[in-house]
Amino acid sequence: MKILVKNRKAYHLYTVSEKHEAGIALKGTEVKSIRQGKVNFVDSFATFEQGELFISNLDIQPYEKGNIFNHEAKRKRKLLLHKQEIHKLKSLIDEKGLTIIPLLLYLNDKGKIKVEIGVCRGKRIYDKRQKIAKNEAKRAIKNILKYH
Repeated sequence: MKILVKNRKAYHLYTVSEKHEAGIALKGTEVKSIRQGKVNFVDSFATFEQGELFISNLDIQPYEKGNIFNHEAKRKRKLLLHKQEIHKLKSLIDEKGLTIIPLLLYLNDKGKIKVEIGVCRGKRIYDKRQKIAKNEAKRAIKNILKYH
């Protein structure tokens, strides 16, 4: 597994309760752009439409050597999951008010681009502050032990 792009902000803004692997329907120039790392996860999320799962606002920059066949940067892209997984995710989202966020884009062993999606709940401001304080305390302890 080779990680192409990671959504670092997702873990700061959300609490991830479940992770799932999904395929993604891409065009040829999108694959080339992703392999170059020209992807932006800002404000991307997944939505259900007619029993299928789509990822919105995933910004894949146009391939610079692409011609008239280049793709739109922020088009909706279909996520490829089994029906059972889609129904399970749909029930989680409907019941608890959670959201689905893309966490990783990676190449699997067969060379296919996959998306790791997470079922997430938005963090409150005080949760973020607590985590920052905890990380600073760990860093301070590490520094003290390192010099003594």
